[in-house]
Amino acid sequence: MQDFSKKIEDLLDEVGRVIVGQDDLKRDIIIALLSGGHILLEWVPGLAKTRTVSSFSQALSLDFQRIQFTPDLLPSDLIWARIYDPEAKIFEVKKWPIFANFILADEINRAPSKVQSALLESMQEKQVTIGDETFKLDNPFMVLATQNPLEQEGTFHLPEAQLDRFLLKTLVDYPSAWEEKEILMKSGAIDKQKISKIIWKKEIKQLRSVVENIEVSESIYEYICRIIFASRNTNKYPEIMYGWSPRATIALLAASKALAGIQGRDFVLPEDIKEMAHAVLRHRIIMSYQAMAEDISSDNIIERILADVKVW
Repeated sequence: MQDFSKKIEDLLDEVGRVIVGQDDLKRDIIIALLSGGHILLEWVPGLAKTRTVSSFSQALSLDFQRIQFTPDLLPSDLIWARIYDPEAKIFEVKKWPIFANFILADEINRAPSKVQSALLESMQEKQVTIGDETFKLDNPFMVLATQNPLEQEGTFHLPEAQLDRFLLKTLVDYPSAWEEKEILMKSGAIDKQKISKIIWKKEIKQLRSVVENIEVSESIYEYICRIIFASRNTNKYPEIMYGWSPRATIALLAASKALAGIQGRDFVLPEDIKEMAHAVLRHRIIMSYQAMAEDISSDNIIERILADVKVW
């Protein structure tokens, strides 16, 4: 675990040279990477979401592609196109940005559902089907999507099936007063900073193997199951229309194991479950109409469930 922790620490230090603060954002990107999942980043523009993703791709020596989602975007703009070769007199398949390691889907909720559906196969199966051919995507493959919750004009609601494919939904907060001053003082120098490669692509598989082998006791499995089952008790929690599925159960365990590894432990604690619960579960609840009318958030419900469900 010492080598593992040292690698993660070096990675955070390198990214921290250009990204001031945003500790939860940095942590959650690493957790998603180690768990083989995707991450949805939400809050207002200008909080260094794009710069953070780009910095991580450089420090991890991964191919990076940024896709600006717009209302007129087509599925073929993401995945492929047939380009005519006049010399060979044939149509050739041209692979588009989805065939990279780090995909930044910027303002993902600005594209219609037809484009969102084009991402589902790649996010879940890590492959793309073009006609009668199936292409495996490179490993690792990770979608990091951003959305602005404040603007409603020209945006589309993400389908629940797609939201469920994101391992985490991280709310990116404003920097503190000290961090804001630090950003201001470094604003000119940050653009000139070059990110060094800290972890190579082949090492990511080794780091994931360490996370997979982190010990989980039977009591931890039971604790996770009690949290998930509580959400399905709509009599006790009438604000919930539909509770969490088994995919949420698996995601909560995977994220908690990654968090334990980052913190230098080879076993999971209940505190890991509690710390990751909001990021893993907040986007998977389907709220009742009454809850939405009363402006009750999914985070409020998660807090209540965590308070009601006993650890032991």
